[in-house]
Formats: sequence, C-alpha cells, structure tokens
Amino acid sequence: MTTLGELGEDALIEKLVALVPREDGPAAGPGDDCAVVDDGGDVLTLLKTDALVEGVHYTADAPAEAVGWKAVARVVSDFAAMGGRARRFLVTVALPGGTEVEWAEGLYRGIGRCLVEFGAVLAGGETSSVPDGSAAVISVAATGEVDRRNLVLRSGGKPGDVVLVTGRLGGSLAGKHLSFVPRVREAGWLAGCFKPRAMMDLSDGLAKDLPRMAAASGCGFVLDAGAVPCTDGCGVEAALSDGEDFELLLAVDADRVDALTAGWHAEFPDLELTAVGRLVERGEGGVLDGGWDHFRRQDG
Repeated sequence: MTTLGELGEDALIEKLVALVPREDGPAAGPGDDCAVVDDGGDVLTLLKTDALVEGVHYTADAPAEAVGWKAVARVVSDFAAMGGRARRFLVTVALPGGTEVEWAEGLYRGIGRCLVEFGAVLAGGETSSVPDGSAAVISVAATGEVDRRNLVLRSGGKPGDVVLVTGRLGGSLAGKHLSFVPRVREAGWLAGCFKPRAMMDLSDGLAKDLPRMAAASGCGFVLDAGAVPCTDGCGVEAALSDGEDFELLLAVDADRVDALTAGWHAEFPDLELTAVGRLVERGEGGVLDGGWDHFRRQDG
C-alpha cells in the first residue's frame, strides 16, 4: 500500500478533499492560503487553520515566546497573502503534563504580542494533554476579512506575468523562522494600489510554492535562479528550499512592473522587491525540486 511519504503532501491533500463536501460558488476553498466565504457583501470572510508541532516547526529548546509569536504570525501571513487581515483566533494547545507552567505562560505571551501587533484578538480555544514523550502541538484557527475588491488568489496569474518576491529568502533553518514579521502592510498596499494577479506567502520554499502558484493559475513558469535574493550567508539552494520565509510571492502584468517597482521603492525603501521569473503557458517552462514537504522529508 502507498504510504504518505511516497505520495507527498500536495497529492495527499488532493485525495483527502475529494472525499468531503465542499462549498459551491466563487469562494476559494482548500488549496489557497485561506478559505474565502462569500456572503454577497463588500467584505469577504477569510478562514484559516494551522498547527505547530514540536520537532517539526520548532525545537524543544526554542524560546516559548518565540514559538507563540510564530504560531500566530504564520496565520497572519496567510491572511495578508489574500489581501486581508486577521481578526479572531482560536488556539488549542496539546502539551505533555511535564511541561513547565512558565513555558506555557511564555507561549501565550508570544501569542498575545503577535495579536496586539496585528490588531487581532483571542476568541477562545482548548487545552489537552498528550502522552509523556509525545510532541507538543499548538493548533491555531482564525477568521479574517478582506474587501472584495482587494481579494487576491493564487489562481489569477496569466502567461507573461512577471513573478516577484519581497525581501530575501533562505535562512529559516538558522532561526529566522521564529522571528519573521508578516508582510501585512506590504500586502495591503499591493492589493490596494497595484493589485497582483496572483499572490501567496512563501511557507514551503520558492521551489515548492512557485510551482503551486503556477499550477493554480493554469500556467508553467520560468525561474531566473541567479536573480533570487538570498539572505546573507545563504546560497541559492537554501533560498529555494529552506522554507518558512513568509515573504510574498506575486505575479504581476508585465506592463505594470516598472510602475509597481517605482511605487514600491518609494513606499518601502528598506525592503527589496525582486523579479525572479515569469509565468508561461501550461506545459512550458521549467521544473523545480526541493522545498518543504511534510511527508517527504529533506533527508530523503
């Protein structure tokens, strides 16, 4: 029988969501950064769930407050990638009974700091134990909202669009993943002033997420690896595959790139916006290997 490791994360998700009812209509469901609920008004509801697992998303010796920040910031980043903002959070923590109370308090200090920073609140949650020796799990669910005119999906890209990334990539494995700041302000500016055709956040690495965005848009892609902006001390391979950059990946009409770049540098002079490739017709372009897959581990 096929194992999860043999199948891989994306193929597993495709199989699983085919087994359950899904909402009809124009709303975005599984496969985008957030689910979108369209009740017909000018403001759309965004839904998101995420989880941190000890030993997968953080190490046992990671500072508790940094883990709490990351747990919320990952979800905030997903809302931003849709052009929206987070509003209400539910947090479930499943911890071994031997966990120190001070660690749990530090976790929630980090959660609270991130909620305050991005204008969201804790609406509820749950606590549970796990068997001694099992990994701790922090599960986060949240609602958000986005103006209908500002909603950006992964699926709107067109052949000929230029692909750009914010910031620099790589370095998460050296600890960057615990201190990143979601690109909320930048994504809001993009959605309101130079709305991308497609956008997502880089959670699993450019090597994994660029093919996802291209596939969702019904396109192929061409990557200029030499143009990929790398975090200091990182090479291109790390920039492509480390994951957890939480920068924005966007596709923009080629005719608008010069104006976008000029506007960006005026608005965000300290943050790079770099063209790294383009979308092409489906079946054309290149392929990429690497990036994070929860079931196909990097060590093979």
